[in-house]
Amino acid sequence: MSDYRRYSRQVILREVGVNGQALLLDSSVLVIGVGGLGSAAAQYLAGAGVGHLLLADRDRLELSNLQRQTLYRYTDVGRSKTDAAAAQLRELNADVEIDALDADAWPAAIAEVDVVLDCTDNFPTRFAINQACVNARKPLVSAAAIRWEGQLAVFDLRRGGPCYRCLYPELGEVGETCEEAGILGPVVGAVGCMQALSALKLLLGLDAQTGRLQTWDALQMSWRSHKISPDPECPVCGNPT
Repeated sequence: MSDYRRYSRQVILREVGVNGQALLLDSSVLVIGVGGLGSAAAQYLAGAGVGHLLLADRDRLELSNLQRQTLYRYTDVGRSKTDAAAAQLRELNADVEIDALDADAWPAAIAEVDVVLDCTDNFPTRFAINQACVNARKPLVSAAAIRWEGQLAVFDLRRGGPCYRCLYPELGEVGETCEEAGILGPVVGAVGCMQALSALKLLLGLDAQTGRLQTWDALQMSWRSHKISPDPECPVCGNPT
């Protein structure tokens, strides 16, 4: 049995309690992409006592990543992100089982976890993650951040909601990257924390605002919420004729 003193500040919350904490310790989350979003999300999920975290990322840490990817240290530059992240998270919380997956192992892992976090930065990968989550009927927490802007959405077909392709039907042109457009570290970190919060709410059976796109203007410090309607002709979750 884990030492619940570690989690005492969240156990006293009516929405968590001892039973909720036990539920978290028995839960599993897959974090795909352990960059700015994923490193922030993974730290809070590990800190909260989510019992099993799986990490997937094919990249190695570069010096320019350290400005916003707070899970890493200067001595990690050149290392596999998943290996470096797993080592740091194990130091943070020994209660949590951490698996650093091979780069192409995440599709099979989706069927084995309770919640999936998409922390990637390109549409082809996001489309593939969405397809796998729809096939396995797993809830997906998707986020993105660039410049001073962030967005967050939770997709859960178990609740009759839309999927990511209902929001973005076409692949379209490849958008700008943070390398080209820029990003301030706290912006991507804040959105990653919101991903962790949404995942915890899903695991605890709380309202995670499924089927809504939350957009954040960090310069104005304002959030907007937009309903995403299921598309009956969605090529992934609908019934196209």
